[in-house]
Amino acid sequence: MPIKQLIRVAIKSLQTNKSRSLLTALGVIIGVASVILLVSVGSGLKDYITNQMQDMGSNLIMVMPGEIDLDKMGVGGGAMSSAFSSMASSKLELDDMEEIEKIPQIEDVTAMVMASSPVRYKGESKIAQVIGTTENYVNIRKSDFEKGSFFTKSEVNSGRKVAVLGYKVAEDLFGEENPIGEKVKLGEYRYQIMGVMEEKGGQGSMSPDDKVFVPITTAQRQFDQDNISLIFAQVRSSGEVSLTVPLVEEVLKRRLDEEDFTVLDQKEILSTVSSILDTLTIALGGIAAISLLVGGIGIMNIMLVSVTERTQEIGLRKALGATPEVILTQFLVEAVFLSVGGGIVGIILGGGGAFLLNRFMPTTVTLWSVVLAFIVSATVGIVFGITPARRASQLSPIEALRYE
Repeated sequence: MPIKQLIRVAIKSLQTNKSRSLLTALGVIIGVASVILLVSVGSGLKDYITNQMQDMGSNLIMVMPGEIDLDKMGVGGGAMSSAFSSMASSKLELDDMEEIEKIPQIEDVTAMVMASSPVRYKGESKIAQVIGTTENYVNIRKSDFEKGSFFTKSEVNSGRKVAVLGYKVAEDLFGEENPIGEKVKLGEYRYQIMGVMEEKGGQGSMSPDDKVFVPITTAQRQFDQDNISLIFAQVRSSGEVSLTVPLVEEVLKRRLDEEDFTVLDQKEILSTVSSILDTLTIALGGIAAISLLVGGIGIMNIMLVSVTERTQEIGLRKALGATPEVILTQFLVEAVFLSVGGGIVGIILGGGGAFLLNRFMPTTVTLWSVVLAFIVSATVGIVFGITPARRASQLSPIEALRYE
């Protein structure tokens, strides 16, 4: 039988019971949509963080609290969680930043502490990430301003309650009103607005637009954080980075043990982040793929029911000359149609979900994930459709015609 006719027969058979066909494909739809959506989250985070780091230049050094084994990064969740938990138990201090600043090859240095807090102005309120940092932050991050300016060294030293708003925070709280000079309530304290950062793009808490920047000394006092989370140092030139890393380590070893800190250059940072997020993406995709397995089992079960229901039809077709290969191919085509159809709908729904989620966090729907989802859905149809198709092809025409 020509393939076109097989496809026509398969479509007609599936249309005979549309609701059952839809419910059968639902498992594949959910599985593929989940894979597309979750992989887009992992890919989006990787792209966003990589772009952010590259924007800061190739002459960047980062000091993180705790000992981080780069060889184990990305291998299981333990290495990932240790990187984040080390920030909570940091032994880094502002004095360490000041000592690093004395290294001749260092051009700029800044430190950060991070917290989350409600930000209120009149009747408006939102939760924002608060970044306590120093006056050099804008130089290292190459930040520009929509309005106003950043706080100064004297304001950091005195611990003044001044703040610079990310673009989205200012927009949400003030709308068209000029926020410069106004006061917002950050937690239980009032801060005077000095500036508004230029819009950077990005989504949710990952975006600089959704952050509030305050002097690091003020943040330490308000959020009761004696130590600091990160130190960023900018080297005079990218060619001096490899020579400067050991100098930074030497400075830190005067006060800290080796296991209390990790010094990374930009290449190592990007490699580490990429490894962690690749592992996260694979893990998320793997979890979502389990529902594809469930969808495949559903297809197999329904196709077995279909073989039983159509036993007389199979017997009649065999009596009229249809070979076992034709019967097998027809049922296999039906299974693949169900699976691929579900896969296509799942790709559309997953892409749509990623588009909507992009308002809150970075997502990237990659071509490879779409192609892989399509191939996997077709494979599911073949693997789980072969058993019912083989059973149909092996039916005896005489016994099939007698079946009631």
